[in-house]
Amino acid sequence: MFTGLIQSRGTIRAADDLNGGRTLTITEPALAPKLELGESIAVNGACLTVVSCGGDEFTFQVGPETLDKTVLGSLKPGDLVNLERALRAGDPIGGHFVTGHIDTTGTILEKHPEGDWLTVWFSIPATFSELLLPKGSVAVDGVSLTVVAVQPDRFSVMLIPFTRDHTSLGSKKPGDSVNLEFDMIAKHVRKLVQNMTITI
Repeated sequence: MFTGLIQSRGTIRAADDLNGGRTLTITEPALAPKLELGESIAVNGACLTVVSCGGDEFTFQVGPETLDKTVLGSLKPGDLVNLERALRAGDPIGGHFVTGHIDTTGTILEKHPEGDWLTVWFSIPATFSELLLPKGSVAVDGVSLTVVAVQPDRFSVMLIPFTRDHTSLGSKKPGDSVNLEFDMIAKHVRKLVQNMTITI
């Protein structure tokens, strides 16, 4: 479980194919010495397991299912990624509950600066729009954000300067793809309503 509050940004050092999956090696000197084998880390919002660590880098194995549902397959050396360690008992929860299980991917459509603020529009498959509402929460590349507006195939958020400077979202441009995880409560409510409809 995560909160969507990014703790650091890492840099992809290596991305190698592995029997239908991939291995990702990430460099982050401040975080690497604190990690343990088997620990869960959200990498651009996707929960991955540390399989090796040493020095200033650590490695993950990414399976076919994760590659199919996320944009991790397109990462290449030099790319920046958002990193968050899993919640521990007693940790503060400042964002919203994020599972690290990506629902789908979206694409940055537009970016509109307004002084120091930045409004960003993302495309989404239309089947997911009912999980979003203004002032609700969404995780974009692992970043907990507040939804501003929702349309049938897109939604917008506003990035504050801190988020632009401390996550990978500030450097992404229109056409770039992102991982999306929708609010778990919204997903449970949709499932309950669907089941009620079927029963009736």
